[in-house]
This record gives sequence, structure tokens and C-alpha cells, in this order.
Amino acid sequence: MRIGFKTSPQAVDWSVLDATWALAGTLDVFDSGWLNDHLSDVRQSRHGPSYEPITLAAALAHHVPGRDIGFAVLSNTFRHPAVLAKQATVLDAVTGGRLLLGLGAGWHVGEHETFGIPLPPIGERIDRLISAVEVLKALFSPEAAAPPGVSRQDPFYPLVEATNEPPPVRPGGPPIYLGGQKPRGIALAARRGDGWLLPGVNVGDVDYFSARRDELLRAMQRVGRDPSGFAFVGQVAAGSSAADHRSAVEVARAMARAGATEVIVALDPASGPDGLAIAAREVAEPIREAVGGAA
Repeated sequence: MRIGFKTSPQAVDWSVLDATWALAGTLDVFDSGWLNDHLSDVRQSRHGPSYEPITLAAALAHHVPGRDIGFAVLSNTFRHPAVLAKQATVLDAVTGGRLLLGLGAGWHVGEHETFGIPLPPIGERIDRLISAVEVLKALFSPEAAAPPGVSRQDPFYPLVEATNEPPPVRPGGPPIYLGGQKPRGIALAARRGDGWLLPGVNVGDVDYFSARRDELLRAMQRVGRDPSGFAFVGQVAAGSSAADHRSAVEVARAMARAGATEVIVALDPASGPDGLAIAAREVAEPIREAVGGAA
């Protein structure tokens, strides 16, 4: 099982994030680094400091060569998928083909209202997410690497002879990990996703993770898809006390037994490099010893 770390870019100084990721590049226990996507502090209904994660990932990537960088997850409401495809292609090049493109439908009402970003009803948001995934797949395809490009009719994001030049380094583009939770989101992940992520609001909930994984496996069976190679990504909170650390290890072990292929250790970003070092020693290393896996 793979192990990642997550330093959400809310309520933290740039210098702290920079130092944290610099240390991460020296720690062999982590396979990946992750960021979430909010325009303000997600712990508040409105306002609060937050760095934009795609720009941030580009600035931090040089610290973690050879490691995956992922988003858990980007909000589809914030970016046109064609623009996102171009941004992802840059990060794909920067990371040497190691970007993991997490994408969800969007949900935080306050930040949408504050910045005047439409937040349609959930049915339309899922419609848009389905369309966005198809746009990304089309622009990551070999057909989009040169004229005449790709065309597709769509009520939200039509393409007319669109190209993505230069193309992604990774054949087929970055893997798309989806965050859908309800039947349509699960069906989309089973049909078109490369992985699925436990949402941040359910960090550490093994029963929720197990139930959604079972739903995904049933959905894959319905569409005749082999689940081999599909990523099931859980999240655990590192916490700050020795008891928190022991609990995180046990939760991660339980997620491994429930079929997780990767567990993200979520940190308090303000804890900085010291917090990451403690989480590596007290959480990630015991998880690695207990369940094995790559790193």
C-alpha cells in the first residue's frame, strides 16, 4: 500500500509550506504529496486564508522529485476543463508524468457565493463533472496532440478541433481520480476514473470507505471493468498527540484491510516540517511496517 501526506493550503504561510515540502523530499516513507482545493478556509463558512493549489503545486513540485503530486480534490466549478487540461499538462511535465488529477463536483457554498462562482444544483454539477471528465480524456488523447485535434458536442464544454500542444508526458495524460459519493458519481468513477478518493469530510471513516469501495466494485462489475489497477485512496488524520498517532496507524491498517491501495496522512499544515517529521516517524513508518508496500 502506498502512503501519501497532505498539507492543505489553508491558514498557513507560504514559507511553512515550502519548508514542509522541502523536508518531504528527503523522507523515503512517502510516495506522494497532496493538496486540497479551496479559495478560502474550508473550516469557515466564508473568508479565511487559502493558497490556490495548482499554482502552489507548481511551486512545490521541485522539492519532491520522483514522487506523485495529487489533488484531493479539485473543484470542477472553479475551472473550465479545457483550461484545467492545459494546467494539468504543465504539471505533468514538471513532475515527469507523476501528477494525479483528483476532481470533484464542488460543494462549499460560501466560497462560491463570495467570489460569484455559480454552484448549480447537485444534479447539474454531476452532469458537468461527467462532461469535464470527457473533455479531459479527449484533450489528453493522442488525437489532441496535433491538428485537426478533437471535437465533441456537449451542452457545457463543447470542443471544436481542439488541440493540447504540447501533449502530456504521460501517455493518456494524468490519471483522473474522482471524488463522487452518490450513485451517479460512483458510476462515473467506475466507468471513467483511474481512482477514487475518500473525501476530506470523511477522513478516518473506515466503514464509509469500505462501503463506497464495495459500491465501486459492484459498479465496475456492471460495466464489465476489471478493477485491477484502480486506486482506492483513503485518508487518516495524523493528529498531534501520541494517542492520535497510534489511532491513525490503526485506522490506516483497517483501511488497508478494507482494500485501500493508498492512504493519505493528513497533517495540520501549520505544524510545518516538524509536524511532517513526527507524522513520518510516528504514523507513516509504523503503517509501512504493518502493511508493507511501495516507497
